[in-house]
Amino acid sequence: MLIGVPKEIKTEEYRVAMTPAGVRILVAAGHQVRVETGAGLGAGITDEAYASAGARLTDAVGAWEAAMVVKVKEPLPPEYGYFRPGLLLYTYLHLAAQPELTHRLIQDRVTAVAYETIQLPDGSLPLLEPMSRVAGRMAVQAGAHYLERPQGGRGVLLGGVPGVAPGRVAILGAGTVGHAALKMALGLRAQVTVLNRTAPRLNHLDDLYGGRVTTLLSLPETVAEACAASDLVIGAVLSPGARAPQLVSEEMVGSMQPGSVIVDVAIDQGGCVATMRPTTHADPVFTVHGVIHYGVANMPGAVARTSTLALTGATLPYALVLAHEGLAAARRDPALALGVNTAGGLLVHPAVAAALGQSAAPLEQAL
Repeated sequence: MLIGVPKEIKTEEYRVAMTPAGVRILVAAGHQVRVETGAGLGAGITDEAYASAGARLTDAVGAWEAAMVVKVKEPLPPEYGYFRPGLLLYTYLHLAAQPELTHRLIQDRVTAVAYETIQLPDGSLPLLEPMSRVAGRMAVQAGAHYLERPQGGRGVLLGGVPGVAPGRVAILGAGTVGHAALKMALGLRAQVTVLNRTAPRLNHLDDLYGGRVTTLLSLPETVAEACAASDLVIGAVLSPGARAPQLVSEEMVGSMQPGSVIVDVAIDQGGCVATMRPTTHADPVFTVHGVIHYGVANMPGAVARTSTLALTGATLPYALVLAHEGLAAARRDPALALGVNTAGGLLVHPAVAAALGQSAAPLEQAL
């Protein structure tokens, strides 16, 4: 199969969807790989490294002409013109918050496989988890930065100092993002509260961290109290394929102290805070009711080298399967089948369809 790796065009997105090592493996397996010139520079990977691994360097058109296009982020409107029937697109999509993109994928009969909805039988999301760990850790870093007074924050040091209480962090969600944020916040010696809608994850965290972490069931009352009491609130909730549940109302935001910070990692899926909107690395924050809102939708892109290595290690095995078998691989792999969002002019992922107010077609109808 001919595989294309275009350069990402999202604002300040520096990741690349494949490393030279991945190119070398695909080429050794009998496939051809085209990489857009400069695609890896943001992650510190030269064009020469790709060429040495066996890739052909090309322009954007050449990369998108491939039978399978491998990306990091969802296509943006300037890229919609590359869509065509039969194109196999393999990337993060987050379609529950992207109705226009979903419409174009269906209209142009693109087969779109989303990293974030490939799901193993145990419920884990192997292609989302590496970036969730990065985003969770970055959420604490970003929150700590914007709590500084020169950034408009309250002037709170999350770890405090002897004689001064540490900052207070509330983490909404105890999955991969939430756990990564928890570890980072504890490492800074912050006072941490984690809220989750089910008890088993809270039991697990309590076993791991004991009295170092406060755990609460996520209810409207507990979320409201945690927001009002915290210097930093991190949104870390996820429903695979679906829009993120809105947990923090505008009233809750208004109850927070001026200069407090909200970092909504769930913004890719629509966000879990009523007052949040997507932002960019170039313009990352805005203020509502005196509270700083950070809604960057591609947080891991800022640490592109770490993120690229972590992401491509997870995505390459499925890329190999798709390159060998195409969409037919979904017949025998239930995890990969859940990754298929659109195919043959049909929307086939139930959670995405429900989020957009539509009905999902059976995947078998598109195979």
